[in-house]
Amino acid sequence: MSSDYTYDEQGQFFPFFILTLTGLVTLPLTYNLLRPSKELENTAPRIKSDFKPQHAELVEAQKRKRLRKERRIKRIITVILGYVVMAWMVYLIMVTARTTTKLYDPYDILGVSRSADEKAISRHYKRLSLIYHPDKIRPDPAKNETIEDLNERFVELTKAYKALTDEEIRNNYLQYGHPDGKQSFSIGIALPKLIVMDGNGKYVLLVYGALLGVLLPYIVGKWWYGSQRYTKERVLVASAGNIFREYKEDITDGGIINALSSGEEFKDMLKGAQAEAGLAKLERNVLSDKWAFLSPQDREAIKQMDNTTRRKALALLWAYLGRIDLGDATLDAEKYEAAPIALSLGEAFTAISLAFGNLRPIIGSFTASQNLIQALAPGASPLMQLPNFNDAVVRAVEGEHTKEHITVQQFMKMPEQQRLGLTVGAGLLSEKQYSDAITVAQQLPVLDVSRAFFKVMGEKVITPSSLVQLVVKARFIPPGCTEVPAVNELDLEDIDPDEDDLDALMGRKPAKNRATKLVDGKKVENKVETIQPPSPTPRTSPGKMAVPPFTFTTFDKPILDEAGKPTFNVQTLKMQFQAPPQVGDFTFVMHMVCDSYLGLDTKMEITLHIDDPATAATVDEEDEISEPDEDSIAGQMHALKTGQPPKKKTRKSSDSSSEDSDTDGDAGDASDTDTETEDED
Repeated sequence: MSSDYTYDEQGQFFPFFILTLTGLVTLPLTYNLLRPSKELENTAPRIKSDFKPQHAELVEAQKRKRLRKERRIKRIITVILGYVVMAWMVYLIMVTARTTTKLYDPYDILGVSRSADEKAISRHYKRLSLIYHPDKIRPDPAKNETIEDLNERFVELTKAYKALTDEEIRNNYLQYGHPDGKQSFSIGIALPKLIVMDGNGKYVLLVYGALLGVLLPYIVGKWWYGSQRYTKERVLVASAGNIFREYKEDITDGGIINALSSGEEFKDMLKGAQAEAGLAKLERNVLSDKWAFLSPQDREAIKQMDNTTRRKALALLWAYLGRIDLGDATLDAEKYEAAPIALSLGEAFTAISLAFGNLRPIIGSFTASQNLIQALAPGASPLMQLPNFNDAVVRAVEGEHTKEHITVQQFMKMPEQQRLGLTVGAGLLSEKQYSDAITVAQQLPVLDVSRAFFKVMGEKVITPSSLVQLVVKARFIPPGCTEVPAVNELDLEDIDPDEDDLDALMGRKPAKNRATKLVDGKKVENKVETIQPPSPTPRTSPGKMAVPPFTFTTFDKPILDEAGKPTFNVQTLKMQFQAPPQVGDFTFVMHMVCDSYLGLDTKMEITLHIDDPATAATVDEEDEISEPDEDSIAGQMHALKTGQPPKKKTRKSSDSSSEDSDTDGDAGDASDTDTETEDED
């Protein structure tokens, strides 16, 4: 058998070629566009409210602009064009006449029925031989017949006859589909005629050279160097370097905002003349004496900034955080564009802070994330997160001269009439605005901790350097809930049979170690910090991180029921780390920080008690399970499981000499007191 590769001069297979190539690009792009995003920003539940913030249209415009930067529009256009090309190729496939190789059919060649027997086939062949034998027939000039054509026709008739009557030839036909055995076949390569025409070879080589030698290396190089420009936090490497140089152990909240303004991403945002456009007006608004959120150091940082781009970026960030209406549509749009950039740069600052391990910058990075998401300056009242709340309303609630802010939880604990009296009135809120604010406040995901304790999986005590878990039992209790059920004590117990917890399997109850306080919501970031190790040589110094943060975005039980009301289910959060190598009591401080809302964080001390390994061994010996009696149910189950009956229990004699007693019944008569006396003697 031979194969003959030929060019598809008729172009009948070319639509298949184009359809395949187009589908390889179009279908994956379609999946990429239509698949639901699994990012937390798109999957997390939203607080329901009819409130429309100021400049809502500018915010939506910035969202659309960011989508354009992600090239989503270009991908949509590419997908549409791809389907148009695919539809056109399908149309060509349907209407293009194709030459196909007809299957060899001896019955059709002879013109006999498939049900005819060998005798009928022989009679029919003889009749055809009398008609088509070359000695009997002459070529018909009207049909352009030749002697060769007549000979070929008779040969075909003879082959068909033998394929049905001769045993060997019939086997070839049945096995290979042709009386002559294996046949050669032709493969048409789907290439346009233009490519294979004489005289076009040099142009074809030129195109191939441009594609393989120029375009392909350019695309690969652009992808490679583009990916190398970014860190795993999707921040420019140059920006991470700038933020690293701004890092200080005692950096303040304002210093963190200043560090974020050093990102190279702002150069792409403020190109050319945009860096200076409106800068003077922007600074007049931001540096006005009526804004108290800016400290003298923060004001001085703006004034002494030499880089125009960074100076404007920093001023825009403070205008955003201070919720300053700049009175200029372009500046306001730039203000909302700068905030998402700073939020992504904040992830790089968090990574740098974690590498150094200093607590103050780490907590500050999480706080900066809250401020950027809520558009609140550092130190602002958490009440400003509520719709329609402004400085006047906050002063009315907190008092004119107070320096302590109250949280949303504290505000919602006030009696209804007191809240109305403080917030509704002339120059404050209307009843509709107050209702919108309360609706949002009642949906905040506040995590209330019921219990926190340390444990080692499957162990009753914690030994040095073991893998210890910090287990937090907590419930989501939104502010203002009036009918909160009491915590079920069983939900707070350390019972975890799914993880082969020996306490659960053996029915042991852990010692109750209560802890109170409230914590945060949706995405929870947890950090453990050693405050005062008991050993003479401290394991970590105060203000240092002991364990990297743990992030929680999902919970083991539903937070809301089908009606959207809180379930008050006890959630279990677990963080695993290695215990200190010394024996003693270690006091840890747990920081639980919400990534989105102010005032929902908590800070609580938890003591880790580490026992001596000898103590653990003693506890294990006490917990050993003795073999069951032979005649008990447990003994019978043991026998079925192992195939051997359990050993009979024998009572230990307190006196070894009792084995030699002359009386049979005296061995078990000694009391416990007598035994102890004998041992002491």
